[in-house]
Amino acid sequence: MNASTDRIERRILLHAPLERVWHALTDPAAFGAWFGMAFDGPFVVGQPVTGRIVPTQVDPEVAKLQEPHAGTPFEIYIERIEPMRVFAYRWHPYPVDTDADVRQEPTTLVSFELEVVGDDTLLRLTESGFDGLPPARRADALRANDGGWAMQMSNIEKYVATH
Repeated sequence: MNASTDRIERRILLHAPLERVWHALTDPAAFGAWFGMAFDGPFVVGQPVTGRIVPTQVDPEVAKLQEPHAGTPFEIYIERIEPMRVFAYRWHPYPVDTDADVRQEPTTLVSFELEVVGDDTLLRLTESGFDGLPPARRADALRANDGGWAMQMSNIEKYVATH
């Protein structure tokens, strides 16, 4: 796990062109396929988009882990879209914690940054803002999302390799 209590950072070199990775991040259906979400609308800067958890389509083992949470509603708020470079949104981390009403808590910022490296694309993920969460949930949310991002980086890698 990361040493910081406020952020999660991950990097992965994806063996796919920038355009394919950008599509996987910013098209709601594509994002949902690898991440395990079904969205009710498009990604528009300054707008919220609602959805629900559905099992990922790219990894049967991760899909089994997501299955107990299928149907759990969530909302993300689109912060930034800089074509072919940055996609960022806010959300309530660890939304499947049934002991908390996460809608009353601060959000974290999830940012994907892309960089072309030869024929490949470097994806940098940062989720920040965990220090703003209530102390009783902070460590659990950080731990859950850190593990989740490890799986999701593998999921996007599988997705862009086959789509």
